[in-house]
Amino acid sequence: MSMDWEALLIPYKQAVDELKIKFRGIREQFERSNQHCPIEFVTGRVKPVKSIVNKAYQKNIPDNCLEQEIQDLAGLRIMCQFTDDITTVINLLRQRNDFKIVEERDYITHKKPSGYRSYHLVIEYPVQVLDGEKKILVEVQVRTLAMNFWATIEHSMNYKYHGQIPEDIRQRLQRAAEAANRLDEEMSQIKGEIQEAQLVFLERNDKSSETNLGS
Repeated sequence: MSMDWEALLIPYKQAVDELKIKFRGIREQFERSNQHCPIEFVTGRVKPVKSIVNKAYQKNIPDNCLEQEIQDLAGLRIMCQFTDDITTVINLLRQRNDFKIVEERDYITHKKPSGYRSYHLVIEYPVQVLDGEKKILVEVQVRTLAMNFWATIEHSMNYKYHGQIPEDIRQRLQRAAEAANRLDEEMSQIKGEIQEAQLVFLERNDKSSETNLGS
């Protein structure tokens, strides 16, 4: 019997949509209180069917175990400006009671051999469906903009070379990962100056908007 992918994935799409609204709501609350917002932006997606099938085949996962064994059928990414923003976001997520964190993987303190850095949380999120409540697994990745840029490039390379990236390119990617990490470290050192500059920029934009409205 063939899999009804649309029926399977509808709750995951609902979870992504709801969580994006909730996480963006955190950002709006920080902005309204004139505090530094640890969240730069949020993205989300439901894993494409082709990717699900490939992953299930590679890991020998039967159809009736997909939802338990594949933790990233639904995925969200929370992007931050600074590395210490990641800690702030993680602590905020730990305090919430609208979902349960079931697993955490720290690829920042313990980077992958490839150079990959990010913080992953797997949460159990309740979705309301016709039959009642359905608890599903969602992977949330929290990373800086520099980490995300590197990870996007590395993902493209893995796709291009079917997971067998040539050694010379692999070494260059590792060096690029370290360069991205140094960028994050440098930006953290001048965090105060950056935030002050951003505040001045926003205030000038607000004044300019008020002037234009009044003319």
